[in-house]
Amino acid sequence: MAGGCCGGCAAPDTKVDDRAWRRVLWIALAINAGMFGVEIVAGVAAHSASLKADALDFLGDAANYAISLGVAGMALRWRARAALAKGVSLLLLGLWVLGYTVWMATAGTLPGAETMGIVGVAALVANFVCAALLWRHRGGDANRQSVWICSRNDAIGNIAVVGAAFGVFGTGTGWPDIAVAAILAGLGVSGGWQIIGKARAELAQSAPNLKRMPPLMVRPSNGPQASTVHAPSGARRGSSSES
Repeated sequence: MAGGCCGGCAAPDTKVDDRAWRRVLWIALAINAGMFGVEIVAGVAAHSASLKADALDFLGDAANYAISLGVAGMALRWRARAALAKGVSLLLLGLWVLGYTVWMATAGTLPGAETMGIVGVAALVANFVCAALLWRHRGGDANRQSVWICSRNDAIGNIAVVGAAFGVFGTGTGWPDIAVAAILAGLGVSGGWQIIGKARAELAQSAPNLKRMPPLMVRPSNGPQASTVHAPSGARRGSSSES
């Protein structure tokens, strides 16, 4: 995961105004916002940690798409700042999900496998649609790459949620659900760190280059090039009158 987009060359510091990019972001924003509502309700009803973790991921992605729409068409420095904010938010979200997963493991609640499976499949279809739309935009600057990374992680996470539903149904325990929630949190932490690294590289590239000012030339006090300091005219007149 971490090797794909951080090692490439940074994008040039040019403004990007892509109508197709904006249209794809609006579609992805609507899909992710709708799936957040579906998964958070289903996660609470089914007592599923993985569904709740995936719902929070949908919420984070919807916010990321909204930020990307706000900075689309701006210069590289502003797009890199937006990517940095998204990377930090994704990293913090992953850490929060890890803590929540630990709490769910200690509670020992058995989630509803049927609800997990149905909602997991619906979320998988939604994320495959988003990933397909964003595939042609996966290159470029850190902001575009961050959107692609989030969609890719979501598709992987939904496959894991469906697998967890089968695991809960087959074993009669909640540990498959807990394991998938931990995997989703790990994807969030890894993706956030990846985005932060790329954004920092682009911020360094887009920083203005300050030209060094030439050093001050000080003439020697003696010699033919020595400058003569003339006294003010009033002072010269005063000294001549005294003499």
